Amino acid sequence: MINVITPVYNNKRFIESCIKVVIDQNCLDVEHIIVDGGSTDGTVDIIKHYAESYPHIRWISEKDKGQSDAMNKGIKMAQGEVTSFLNVDDYYEPNVLNRVTEFFKTLPNPSLLVGNCNLRNDNDEIFVVNKPRKLKLNDLLLGWHINPLPSNPSAYFYHTSLHQIIGFYDLEDHYTMDLDFILRAVQAATVKYVDESWGNFRVIQGTKSFMGDLKGQTETRIKTVLDKHYKELPLFQQWQIASKRYFLNNKYWFDTRFKYFSERPEEFPLLIKKKMFNKLSRLLRT
Repeated sequence: MINVITPVYNNKRFIESCIKVVIDQNCLDVEHIIVDGGSTDGTVDIIKHYAESYPHIRWISEKDKGQSDAMNKGIKMAQGEVTSFLNVDDYYEPNVLNRVTEFFKTLPNPSLLVGNCNLRNDNDEIFVVNKPRKLKLNDLLLGWHINPLPSNPSAYFYHTSLHQIIGFYDLEDHYTMDLDFILRAVQAATVKYVDESWGNFRVIQGTKSFMGDLKGQTETRIKTVLDKHYKELPLFQQWQIASKRYFLNNKYWFDTRFKYFSERPEEFPLLIKKKMFNKLSRLLRT
């Protein structure tokens, strides 16, 4: 059985569509666990309405200590062998749950199964397809600008038993708990990547992700989590990662400039002249 866990608080706008997404998967072996944080906007009424007609929906509504706390409550309620999180404003591609069920029949326990995720804007248009192909710890710690990190839990699934090995989601982390979990999970589980789009992540106005990006906080938060895990590694492993990061950063710098001037060859002589002028100016000032 697959556990689909949805934490929610005061999100009447999306809760019904989220519930319907799981229903429309037509998966016979699923439970949808909805953990409400004590909503007062009508969210609970919608959950109750659907739970009366669909026995695969289990839910609670009570105060919590934030999203990580709600996620951990859902895990403790879960009865299935496989777990996924579906945030209330995100959704699956059609038939994903049945597809994932087939994969897990042949995967060892514990395993982490990762697909692609479509990032969508306010018009529900795809602006990026997240393809986290390289999922070894050393690759993930290179940074998102070098190696894509899994961007949203709607595109990955894992054995519930993994929590018995690595623990639960960090209660103190309200933004990057997913990334922290992934970095711990890849060290304990068999990891399989599938080049198929499974999840849809809405980066839209009013969401935590959008507001974090707008304020320039997302990159800082990601770096903080990556640095924490990096510093826990042996010195030699840190050196390996730092060396590779340095090489790839310089390669990226060279590749982008090569591409730019290949498309605009007339600008290259101007750049050389500018650099020579700047160097000469510095020499004359000394």
